[in-house]
Amino acid sequence: MVSTALATHPSIAAARQKVAAAQHRIPQVTALEDPMLGNTFWPIHDQALQTAGGRIGHQFSLSQKVPWPEKLDARGAVAARDVQIAMAEIRRAEIEIIEAVQLAYYELWLADELIRIVEDNTELVEDLIKVSEARYKTGGSQQDVLRAEIEGDRLEEQLIGLRQQKEQARADLGALVRQPMNLMPTAVDEIGVSEAAPQLEVLVAEAEACNPTLQGLAAEIARDRAKESLACLQQYPDFQLGIGYSIVSDDHDVISPVANGHDNINFSVGVTLPIWRDKINAGVREAAHDRSATTLRREAEQDKLRGTLRRQVAAAYASIEQLELYRERLIPRTEQTLEIATADYQGKKADFTDLIATYRELLSLQVQVARAEARLASTLAQIEKTVGCR
Repeated sequence: MVSTALATHPSIAAARQKVAAAQHRIPQVTALEDPMLGNTFWPIHDQALQTAGGRIGHQFSLSQKVPWPEKLDARGAVAARDVQIAMAEIRRAEIEIIEAVQLAYYELWLADELIRIVEDNTELVEDLIKVSEARYKTGGSQQDVLRAEIEGDRLEEQLIGLRQQKEQARADLGALVRQPMNLMPTAVDEIGVSEAAPQLEVLVAEAEACNPTLQGLAAEIARDRAKESLACLQQYPDFQLGIGYSIVSDDHDVISPVANGHDNINFSVGVTLPIWRDKINAGVREAAHDRSATTLRREAEQDKLRGTLRRQVAAAYASIEQLELYRERLIPRTEQTLEIATADYQGKKADFTDLIATYRELLSLQVQVARAEARLASTLAQIEKTVGCR
């Protein structure tokens, strides 16, 4: 299901399109500006500009702006870092979808597991009804039979709510993997997560190496450095190179006695004068402040990730300890207590209230085990998302 969601989810496809768009920006910023082609002409022939060589009819010009050589490379470096930032967004979208699929799946598994627990307890309640009926036949209270039957009705009520919860979880999961309504996913019997205690130090190291948010911020820092270099390069001039061609006529309207009608060619070279130092220095300082701000944002994100991992690891430890307590101590002892209470009730040594109370406690513990398993699985999925390694 995770692979299906990664292949089909539109948010990931949108992030990939952003990367493609950023890649196409590189050749745009590293290319020269379009050259300028011009023509100066005089529509009234007898008023056209005259030179010693004759009357000029047309002056064609072709010019090209050429920036300082290092500027194009700096612009390309900025655009390349934008590609890396966009790629980090793909990884961030992917791990968010993975987490969402896992959490939705665990909700579906929990609903299935709770339904199984309730159905198993339905058989237990039927045994309680039989026990209370047998006790009633030997002089017990009919109220015990009715209370046992009410417990069965309560289980039916819980099943209705759990089936609704299951369908909602299936709908959420189906929307993430984009399956038709008639192909809703189902959960397996075992949740299949490791109950080994996660190591905080290892997770923090992995997060600093893999987390896409940190990687994106690192790419932003590199981009800001490239912008700072580009801002420093604004102190160097750009060039304007051109070539001109003039069509000269020596017809009878010319004034010059030496007019020969020879066309002429000219070349032009110009440079910008970066004399407004306040503007240039302000651009450099702006880029430096942006770089410092991004560096501080990355440090803040690192602190946030460490705090998040500490909370998540603590929650995982608590779930593991709860599962161990439930499975090894509370549930076995409660099951044993229920057996004793049933035998005592049959032997008229205990009240039916004690029997029902013990049964409800066992049901509650079984439900808590299922919820603790789902909670542990969800916490591990959240840890995986926080770390960001795939």
